Amino acid sequence: MNAHRKIGCGFLVLTCLSALGAPDETPAQRATRLAWWREARFGMFIHYGPVSLTGKEISWSRANSNPKCPNKGPTPVEVYDNLYKEFNPTHFNAAEWTGVAKVAGMRYVVLTAKHCDGFLLWDSKVDAYNIMATPFRRDLCAELARAVRAGGLKLGWYFSPMDWRDSDFRTDRNATFVTRMQGELRELLNNYGRIDLLWFDWDAREPLYDQPNTYALVKRAQPQIIINNRLDLVRLDRATGDNNRMIKSPMADYYTPEQQIGAYDDQRPWETCMTLGTQWSWKPDDRIKSAAEVISILARTVGGDGNLLLNVGPMPDGRIEPRQVEVLKPVGAWLAKYGESIYGTRGGPWKPTQAIASTRKGNVIFVHLLGGHGDTVVVPNIPRKVVRGSLLTGGRVSVDQAADQITVRLKPALTPPERGAELLISKRPTPSRQEAIDTIVKLELDGSAMDLPPVELPSLTKASASNVFQNDERYSADNAFDNDTKTRWATDAGTSQAWVAADLGKPLTIERVRIDEAIGERVQKFEFQYRDGQDWKTIFTGQKIGRWFQEGFKQVRAQEFRLNILEATNGPTITDIELIEK
Repeated sequence: MNAHRKIGCGFLVLTCLSALGAPDETPAQRATRLAWWREARFGMFIHYGPVSLTGKEISWSRANSNPKCPNKGPTPVEVYDNLYKEFNPTHFNAAEWTGVAKVAGMRYVVLTAKHCDGFLLWDSKVDAYNIMATPFRRDLCAELARAVRAGGLKLGWYFSPMDWRDSDFRTDRNATFVTRMQGELRELLNNYGRIDLLWFDWDAREPLYDQPNTYALVKRAQPQIIINNRLDLVRLDRATGDNNRMIKSPMADYYTPEQQIGAYDDQRPWETCMTLGTQWSWKPDDRIKSAAEVISILARTVGGDGNLLLNVGPMPDGRIEPRQVEVLKPVGAWLAKYGESIYGTRGGPWKPTQAIASTRKGNVIFVHLLGGHGDTVVVPNIPRKVVRGSLLTGGRVSVDQAADQITVRLKPALTPPERGAELLISKRPTPSRQEAIDTIVKLELDGSAMDLPPVELPSLTKASASNVFQNDERYSADNAFDNDTKTRWATDAGTSQAWVAADLGKPLTIERVRIDEAIGERVQKFEFQYRDGQDWKTIFTGQKIGRWFQEGFKQVRAQEFRLNILEATNGPTITDIELIEK
């Protein structure tokens, strides 16, 4: 997984001028092949290997000696590459991993069979650097494949075509490396029954993997497999300010925003991959997202017409950390009650914001109210008549449809909420409906909801900044708070100090912030603040931000927040600031 701050992947949204999918496949055939994945909406990513012994990031913590590889991690090569000699996950139980995924409401599992460090989690005859050389001496891929299929879930392999340990990789002997890599891939795809999904990765370098023949061998082995886009990526010219990446091959089925929710896109399939903690492999005492956060992320992702692939990193002994399991249980309980608003739906018609997401199926729209709302919610009108409204999460609702807007009025339940999924994730024993993480309004229409055009929701947030690149609206402060990975706030070249602020329209209680720099690590020192009367008060200070920065803090209730950059190089630019409520 590209977890290194200087490289990053997921903040980049992928575009393609041509349709995706195999070139000899009709649109109907492709839709049938992708149907299970489209309907599943929620999967488990598992990053695992000997690196778990260190508690550091998989692959990226390895201090590569190969100048063709991008990272210089903290673990010396001679240490990292010998961790396998101590790797003995005696508590690994494939049925338990599968059970955790099922309890969480996940419909498919993707395991890092081979990451960029080159270690193989299966019994390989191509490369001896594999799990059979460890004290564990069990084919982890084989056991997981059996358990996942027995559990009724779909199975995918993450396979890194890169191998930073291989001395032939990206040298004049690269063809020799590719032959080995393709041999490994044949083993994974031919020796473990049906494989439903293949998740390639990319390290921001030129792809030198004999892509046409690699794709061909995949399709020969597994004709119905679904393939992501990362085998054949290239980076566009950064000087244009375009942070997109594109899909070169028609063999790719979907694109992969990383560590951020992708922007609304109902034309091309996509999947956000995101960690439950702060890194991909297991980290001791990691900060783990709450069930409330996961449900909000899932609703907003599906509301944008994407899938969520949520990562867990098992511990060195083979168990998924109990803290992670305890977070996933209430997510699954929530899905058991309200899964009709997630599974088998498409995103829209209203594009998601941090406060509202919508999904649709047949003649029904599900409106997910994710916090920051009162008893009345107003959305733009749609060219269908709402014939009935109800609250899936308890209570009553009235719906008034006017020419330009739909007004939804929520009415408190007469009795306390059922002791179900809401109570498992709440902060209080008997929360009101507005305190629940996701109040779901079901709107039944007089016709299909599936052909409605997507509609932007007006934002209550007003943004401002001390500096905007050449006063160009394309780089305005609004871009830092629009939850759109394709946009960014930018400052003039040479700017060393700047601030960008958000007025939320009303006071909200915030306990965490996520920030993504659009380019590099230009910010060298900053403070995150809130307005108290006429004064800005500092919540915390920091040094570099880079990709996927996040920080939790004691809850602050305020209407205005800002990022105040004290020192920066070459003009700071921010793609997204997400304020996370309690």
